[in-house]
Amino acid sequence: MLGLAGWVTFWVFFAVFVFLGFYGARWRRGNLAQLHEWALAGRRLGIALAWFLIGADLYTAYTFVAVPSLVFAKGAYAFFAVPYVAVTFAIAMLFMTILWDRSRERGYITAADFVQDQFNSVTLALLVALTGIVAELPYIALQIDGMRAVLEVMMAGMSSATKVSEVALVVAFTILAAFTYTSGLRGSALGAVFKDALVWLGVVSLIVIVPLSINGGFSTAFSIAAQHKLPTGVETLKPVYLAAYESTFIGSALALYLYPHAVNGSLSAESRKALRYSTALLPLYGIGLALLALLGILVYGSPSTLKLLSEFPASERGLLAIPALAATSLPAWFAGLVLLGIFVGGMVPAAIMAIAQANLLVRNVIKPFYRLSERGETRAAQWASVAFKFLALGFVFVTPLTYALQLQLTGGIIILQTLPPVFLGLLTRKMEKYSLMAGWAAGMLSGILLLLYANMVKGHLGPIVSTLYPLFGYPFFIGMIALAINLAVAGLGTGIAYALGWRPK
Repeated sequence: MLGLAGWVTFWVFFAVFVFLGFYGARWRRGNLAQLHEWALAGRRLGIALAWFLIGADLYTAYTFVAVPSLVFAKGAYAFFAVPYVAVTFAIAMLFMTILWDRSRERGYITAADFVQDQFNSVTLALLVALTGIVAELPYIALQIDGMRAVLEVMMAGMSSATKVSEVALVVAFTILAAFTYTSGLRGSALGAVFKDALVWLGVVSLIVIVPLSINGGFSTAFSIAAQHKLPTGVETLKPVYLAAYESTFIGSALALYLYPHAVNGSLSAESRKALRYSTALLPLYGIGLALLALLGILVYGSPSTLKLLSEFPASERGLLAIPALAATSLPAWFAGLVLLGIFVGGMVPAAIMAIAQANLLVRNVIKPFYRLSERGETRAAQWASVAFKFLALGFVFVTPLTYALQLQLTGGIIILQTLPPVFLGLLTRKMEKYSLMAGWAAGMLSGILLLLYANMVKGHLGPIVSTLYPLFGYPFFIGMIALAINLAVAGLGTGIAYALGWRPK
């Protein structure tokens, strides 16, 4: 489908990306046997590199394919991602700067390190760490889905396309695991610069070229999309989904900087100033996300893209929409570059996420119970980062491709339950640790049960296609319902503890 020029461009520049990944081990040399050097790049990233790295955490397959996919399939509800990124950076400006200060003073590498110190509880830190590890798995799986979508479009029309794309995906992931093991966060930082250059090139070119290629531009695309009667509306959001929209964007905004990879990126900044400046610049990425979301509607105005999508099962078409739009709207050689941007847009965040998971496993799950040398910590983290990447492959099959965004929202339901010990813990010591554990358990149990119930089909659990649950007659994001239960239990427990004479030390 892509043509020879597109294939050549794709693989030549992919080789450049791989070179940068391995070169990271030599760049700004440090002792990679030390965990903070391997996992946080020695805490030496300046404003520009911190901006690229944390931006790479945001501009993932979630942004480039999953959000437009949900717009394509469901309509206006998916635009919750636009206010979400606008709000989340304000949250980061408050909480990440406090965490950075504490981490530089006390040597923290993870948020769970802070929780253990703040509440003097290995158990609470263990719960936060395990929650972070599990929450990252569906998020990494979303990156894999994005990479798979690119390969499927590139190989459309080929015999044995599915088998070849699966082999190519495994090879790419093996290369990713190898340079992550070797270079740690340094390789990801260099890869992030390369990836973001391709991503911005793709965003600008698609948002300019595609409307010009459609007779009537956006007006035509919105008119045709309206004829498909998308469930949540096209030009305006249906009123019944207002609560879903608001609760999802607020929940997503609160969740992003609870994820271990976002914490990891923030703690890698060389100074408080570098972190604050890079965070202040991150809303620029939100502009690109808004434009990408619109592409989910523009697909309806491109007959050649719709024709290509018709060759795939209906359950996959949404996630393939943007790769297909690039392949059918751009010259082959240029489409190869844009598709590579989407492809490595899944690889770089997956690497950062796996590094963050490995940090949690070594620092907060293994270390409290089994003493490791400094080199032993790093070696265990390196191997764990490899294992987590391949473990995430199992999550790829729990949701149809079109609804891949639900993987990220599922992770959000889980990670939101760490908000009381992490975010509230950064503001006050007046929360009682056993009450926080009880709140975590109540929030986690209610969130998982509601998620399972929301996806029951005729009494049996189906694929995850929704993270909404009806409350007072309106659908709400399950993560916010579970967080409210969590906070209520933690607050009540702390109040009882105060009444019984407990006071923070």
